[in-house]
Amino acid sequence: DAALLLAAFAALTRHGHTVVCVEHHSDLMAAADHMIDLGPGGGKHGGLLVASGTPESVAQNVQSNTATFLKERLNPQNSTS
Repeated sequence: DAALLLAAFAALTRHGHTVVCVEHHSDLMAAADHMIDLGPGGGKHGGLLVASGTPESVAQNVQSNTATFLKERLNPQNSTS
């Protein structure tokens, strides 16, 4: 459950801990302080640094496949779906 994870992560960071999470869930990505987007694809087609920064900055990176999903999550009123 994403809400439960987000609450646990918030509690950990409030107490000074660092949380590193490998995840594709848009709610978890949007809540991150910093993202590292590897790609451009998966498996043998990935492994390169595509984007790094806040979720908002990654969402604006035209090289990032993740940006499309992140934009929809960060700005649902602007979604075309």
